[in-house]
Parts: sequence; structure tokens; C-alpha cells
Amino acid sequence: MNLLNLSKLSADEILAGSFGIEWESLRAKGDGKLSLTPHPEVFGDKLANPVVTTDFSESQIEIITPTFDSIDKAFDNFSLLSDIVNASLPEDEYLWFQSIPCILPYWDQIPIARYSEEGHASQRYREDLAKKYGVKKQMISGVHFNFSFSDDFLNRLYDIENSDLTFKEFKNNVYLKIARNYIRYCWLIIYLTGCSIGSHKTFSNDCIHLMDEKDDYGSFYSTRGPSFRNASCGYKNLKDLYPSYNSVNEFVSDVNRFIEDGDLSEAKELYTQIRLKPKNPQDMLNSLEKEGVEYIEIRTLDINPFYQCGLVRQDMKFLHLFLIYMFIKEESDYNDWQKEAKFNEEATAETAYVESMRLLRDGQEVTLQSWAAEIINEMYGMCEVLGIEEEHTLSLMLNRISNSDLTYGKRLLKLIKEKGYINAHVELSKNNKQTSISSLKNVDPDECDELKKYLNIALAGK
Repeated sequence: MNLLNLSKLSADEILAGSFGIEWESLRAKGDGKLSLTPHPEVFGDKLANPVVTTDFSESQIEIITPTFDSIDKAFDNFSLLSDIVNASLPEDEYLWFQSIPCILPYWDQIPIARYSEEGHASQRYREDLAKKYGVKKQMISGVHFNFSFSDDFLNRLYDIENSDLTFKEFKNNVYLKIARNYIRYCWLIIYLTGCSIGSHKTFSNDCIHLMDEKDDYGSFYSTRGPSFRNASCGYKNLKDLYPSYNSVNEFVSDVNRFIEDGDLSEAKELYTQIRLKPKNPQDMLNSLEKEGVEYIEIRTLDINPFYQCGLVRQDMKFLHLFLIYMFIKEESDYNDWQKEAKFNEEATAETAYVESMRLLRDGQEVTLQSWAAEIINEMYGMCEVLGIEEEHTLSLMLNRISNSDLTYGKRLLKLIKEKGYINAHVELSKNNKQTSISSLKNVDPDECDELKKYLNIALAGK
């Protein structure tokens, strides 16, 4: 993408888009053990409720916002919705503010999500995943960020570019380029937002073996890296699968081949840091081919335990800028870029705090700090050319790069050393629930249309 062409549009046009958030979180008891009760009745039928449902487990709530036309609207509504959900749980039950699970029972006692329709396809799919990947890995949770540029922006850019492509092809290429570059550079998002550094002994040994310390309460933790959800022990496909992102047709062809070879049961089983999302998710591959890419889904973010909705507004703003940067960033022609990207992703997740750790950049070793600072400085330049005023957001990220003590992972490390993994998160989860309850008390439903709307929708069983 030519930065000069993009600069012909206003900052408001460039920043316009559609934004949505999805958040998975376990329900835990006050002692840090997984709650084994059914999905709370207050939220109604999980198939009928559009904003509060379950993910893999009956004990794993998923919040899905509608889409909004700004980061601030999306974040404010997500925060409100998460407050409602947290405040509506039983007295001794809490959202678990951590991507790595709480204290888990034996694997056969973890309840897979159940549905009102007997033999529902979603339940069969989850049962098959449990057999293939193990139940405990399914309990890893996170935050997903959905994004698309506005149609007005894409149409204006299409006219400026004067392309020979159809508009659908042009739009596909926009999101394909973002996907390719995001895969290359998502290690930076892992470093900046990662906050999953510990594990109770009841979780997967794959992760525990990567951790270098243990507490006095049956848990382990790492002093070396920020995000074991994104580490080699995270929830990933059993084989390394690298589909082509050169075109939608090539991507679809590769995913179909993975299915035919038995590596995937269906397209949504391809676990990647970014997903190309179609208009019709029930028929993903055909819809991508016929109608093109509708939006992209970022799947890198850990749950942030320090904030009552598990997400930070400023991080969302940075991620938005980062995706715009991914769109204009010149691409490397290095052949093994996906393999190298996976190495960088896992090296950052597991060892970003180790001084001797090196990333690979087109086959050459480079320090995380130098490469990350170069990216942020280029983003400063991009914002200056495009008239985007986000200096505060970028300076926050630059500070985290120059001083790892300011990262969420290092902040959490101090708490775990002091209180232990489970105790620290029980305290954080309890505090966040109380904050949610207090926040709602300060909102008058008669004066807040969003609150009235979500009370009616989210609390379908009330």
C-alpha cells in the first residue's frame, strides 16, 4: 500500500471501521477451583442468547459484543456487558481473570458445553475436539478482536488506487496483506499484552515443563516469558499448518487439503493468530470464495487480570493502529516467513524476558527490543503523515519495550511471587467482580440505553 495514496484520505476516514470483541472466561469458585455448575440460568438458552453463551465448556462463558463504529464505543459496551455478566454470577462464583485455567478437576469431570437441542452439531464438534486435543487444553481462554475498515474507506481507496482488480479482489487483497504481516509481527502484540505466566499443577504438563519456578501452593510460573497461552504448549493444531495467504482461492484450497488429509475436521479448526472471516461463518470456505473477506479476527490477546473486563482500552487503540500499519508495511520476500513467524511467536511468548533471546528476521538474528523500537518509530512516522493523533498510545508501548518491568507479565510476576498463582488470581477475580458490581450501581438504567438493552438481552433468563 502506498502511504501517499492513503494520506489523501482524512484521519477520520482511515480510522473508521467496524469493531467487535469476544471474551472467553472460566467460571471459578472462591477457592480457585473450576465451577462445575451448568451455564447460569440467568443468561437463558446459550443458543438463543446473542451476547452471552459458552465456548468449549459449560464452565466457560463467552461474551460476544455487537459491532460498533469506533474503538471507544466497542470498548465501553464490552466493559458494560462484562460488568453485567460478572455481577450476575452466584455469590461465590467469579469470572477467572487469566487465560491459563484455574484449579481443574480430573479431565473426565470437566463439563463439555451442553445444548437444548439433543445431539446439536456444536456439542458433537466439542466432543471430537476433546478427544483430539484433550479437555484441559480447551480450557485456555482469551480475547478476540474483530475488525474491518469501513466500506466508504475501502471504496475511496479503491478509486484512488485505480486498480484493474474488481472491488472484491481489491478488498480481499487488503485483508490478505494485513493477515500476512500480522502473522509476521504478532510477536510484538504477544510481548506488549501477554499476561499468562503461571499454571496450577492440575493443568497441562506441556506448559509446566516450560516454567522455571514454583510457588508453595501447587502452582508453577515462569520468569522468562509473558504468554504461555501463545507458547508452544498453548492450544494449537497438532501439526504445523501453513496455508497460502497469496489469494483467497489459494487459502481455501489449502484448508480444504488439510481437511481431506485429516489434519482438520473443518475450517474453523485451523488455529491461527489471525482469521479471515466470511459473511457466512456457517459455510466459511464457500462464503470466502464467493463473497470475499468480510473482516479479520485477531486471536492473540491474553485476558488481562488487572482490569475488570480483561482488556485495556489503550491496548485496543494500539492494535487498531498496528493493523493499519500492517496494511502499509512493505513485505519481506523471505520464503520461510510463516515458519520464522511461528518461531518468533513462541520465542517471545516463552523467553522475551531473557536478555540473550533473539528473534529471526529474514534468517538473521535480532534483539526484540531493537526490532520492536524500530516498528514503533515507523508507526510514529505513519501517524504523522496520516494526521493520526495517537502519540500517547505509542509512547506507552515504547516504554514497555524499553522497560520490561512495565509489561503486564512482569507486573503479574511480582504478584505471583508474593501470593502464589492461584491466590493472586482469586484475589484479582474477586476484586474485579466487586468493581463490576460497584460500577453498575453507579449507572441509572433509565438514563443508560445500553444498560437497559443489555439487561434485556444478556439476562435472558431473568
